[in-house]
Amino acid sequence: MTDVAGSAYRALFDTVLRRLDAETAHRAAFGLMRAVAAVPGAARLGARLLAPNDPVLAVEAFGHRLPGPLGIAAGFDKDARGVDALAMLGFAFVEVGTVTGQAQPGNPRPRLFRLVEDRAIVNRMGFNNHGAVAARRRLDARRRRRGTLPVVVGANIGKTKVVPEERAVDDYVLSARELAPVADYLVVNVSSPNTPGLRNLQAVELLRPLLTAVREAADSAAGHRVPLLVKIAPDLADEDVLAVADLVLELGLEGVIATNTTISRDGLRSTAQEVEGVGAGGLSGPILRDRSLQVLRLLRERLGDRALIISVGGISTAADAWDRIRAGATLVQAYTAFVYGGPLWPSRVHRGLARRLRFDPPQRQREGGSGPALALTQGGGAR
Repeated sequence: MTDVAGSAYRALFDTVLRRLDAETAHRAAFGLMRAVAAVPGAARLGARLLAPNDPVLAVEAFGHRLPGPLGIAAGFDKDARGVDALAMLGFAFVEVGTVTGQAQPGNPRPRLFRLVEDRAIVNRMGFNNHGAVAARRRLDARRRRRGTLPVVVGANIGKTKVVPEERAVDDYVLSARELAPVADYLVVNVSSPNTPGLRNLQAVELLRPLLTAVREAADSAAGHRVPLLVKIAPDLADEDVLAVADLVLELGLEGVIATNTTISRDGLRSTAQEVEGVGAGGLSGPILRDRSLQVLRLLRERLGDRALIISVGGISTAADAWDRIRAGATLVQAYTAFVYGGPLWPSRVHRGLARRLRFDPPQRQREGGSGPALALTQGGGAR
């Protein structure tokens, strides 16, 4: 049934959705998801049908037992408006944001583009969001509301564009204080290419004081230790990836999210004219698969079992997700494949993963991955 529905969505995408402005299509589709989830009983019914329920998929991370390893990456629900809608479709965890200390409109439109030949997306959104206070209010109201789905929620925080680099720490701290009490984990995003100067903060000498300050602010605001991760770019050199891993261990962070979008345009099948017409921005999609997997392996070798890794970038199928788990990912995330694959895509991936976990355990053990089966004993790493 889901395969038939998937084919129907592909036909809808090819005939209708791809002809719409990408941001307009996103707003319309996400609005429809939220409207369905708001119907009394609909979210729970959808989750009963689509959420992962095979015990072999269960993962322990952030102090919670998740029903599966696949979550939605930051960028889809920037303002924490549709957590239950996304959980209804089968995502085991939802990462909202990127949220900034101050509300900001983001970059001028158009700022979201498809490269259909590559099943890719280019965005230069620029962290458009209503700010940390608004996100905190929404998440707090959701927690208090009856009937919400039991899903792990992370909050991804970034720098407000108008805040100068020398005041970036204060801006991140503002967001951390607001969101730590209402999120199950926090992510410090220093890897988006769409905020000037942001990627400079990946340098260890700048990243160390930032992460230290966020850790202190988050734990103080929440009244308990809040799992804290850092999100890095695929464009970092290998030695810089390892330097970040060493910093994660030094500071006792819970983990790393690898990787964000890339500024590279190498290897695309789309024509040069199409790529030039899209312009600047972060590229996501299958083109990221190889580099994201390389970064994951580097991190796992350096981190051992002392921190978790959420692998994201180029995950389009259950086979892709399985490769990440075998390479050491505790959890996986996606965004672009969900856009191209439709509302039943997360359920298809979880079902495919369940088949692999159930029928191929020797290979999983040989690869030494820290995916679902192993993560139960890993317990989320550094906490």
